[in-house]
Amino acid sequence: MADVLPLVEARLHSALGEPDARAAVTFLGTDRIEVLRFPAAGQEGDVVRYATLGMSAQPMADPTAALADPVKGPRAELVLSVRAGVADTDKVLRPLAVLAASPQVEGVIVAPGASLDVGEPLWPGAPFTSVLVAEPGGLVEDLELDAPLDPVRFLPLLPMTPNEAAWKRVHGAPALQERWLNHGTDLRDPSRRSVPLD
Repeated sequence: MADVLPLVEARLHSALGEPDARAAVTFLGTDRIEVLRFPAAGQEGDVVRYATLGMSAQPMADPTAALADPVKGPRAELVLSVRAGVADTDKVLRPLAVLAASPQVEGVIVAPGASLDVGEPLWPGAPFTSVLVAEPGGLVEDLELDAPLDPVRFLPLLPMTPNEAAWKRVHGAPALQERWLNHGTDLRDPSRRSVPLD
């Protein structure tokens, strides 16, 4: 079985360029999670991206299954895009690693439409403590692996204010995304206010 992570890193490099920083976090009883920082470049010159590396080393297991399948199951990495120079967003590295470790630590399957909460601001002064997991495929294409392995999906994360997270729990992810769209919300603004929810 080929080691998945070098292939994942190569896919990230081809889609996002060369990272200018990386940090590694290890939690008790889990594999090491790295977070790579990709500097602002190209057409979106003010957007910096953070991507996890390590979450896809193991497939995510159904928490109700008696025994985790070591081969089959969804695999993913997380990608966060924010405007550079507005806030100290580099402090998001540890919260991102916490989220990436959650399938191993808590036995959850991270999928589009899910909410992930770190219980503290994503970076100092951030109005967000949680993220909405969006649909993959736009920024970084899925990485196909040899059968029987599932492909690695690169899941974009959209920061949510506590009010937006509460509203999403009641109305669902599509309704919140539609509200963001209708109000022209800049989801990459690290200091944005909550979208109107009344």
